[in-house]
Amino acid sequence: MQKITSFLWFDTEAEQAAKFYVSVFKKKSKILSVARYGDDAPGPKGSVMVVEFLLEGQRFMALNGGPVYKLSPAFSFMVSCKTQKEIDYYWDKLVTGGAPSACGWLTDKFGLSWQIVPEIVGKVMASKDAAKTNRFMAALMPMVKLDLATLEAAAKGSATNQKASAKRPKRKAA
Repeated sequence: MQKITSFLWFDTEAEQAAKFYVSVFKKKSKILSVARYGDDAPGPKGSVMVVEFLLEGQRFMALNGGPVYKLSPAFSFMVSCKTQKEIDYYWDKLVTGGAPSACGWLTDKFGLSWQIVPEIVGKVMASKDAAKTNRFMAALMPMVKLDLATLEAAAKGSATNQKASAKRPKRKAA
């Protein structure tokens, strides 16, 4: 059994959110259980209280806890992608009804924040080559949905990326 489980607080849409996430992440994903409020509970009797579900084999819980707490970008899920096709798939599914942000971040229609990023992000950010990391970050920062080919070119220092970087306005020092 998974020792640590992400527990998400929703107003009333825990079951809809869980079903949506299971439909997006199809591998090893399913609703495991739905618990309902009883007689002496804070929610309406018979309404969904908690939904337990799997996404890609990871266990999650979603609670209909009312409007007391809201999800925020201070907590997000990062989806690591191998290809642009995979980035496009997750981005397009999760942003529908939600809102794009910056640098591969989006908020879905339930208010949960996601980062849809290529696998190379962690590798390049951990690189000891400062010039490579700087080129990569210069390419990444103005993006909304991430473009893998552009980021790979930046990491390699290709002429195409250097020309694109030269066209970007310089940031003023604070």
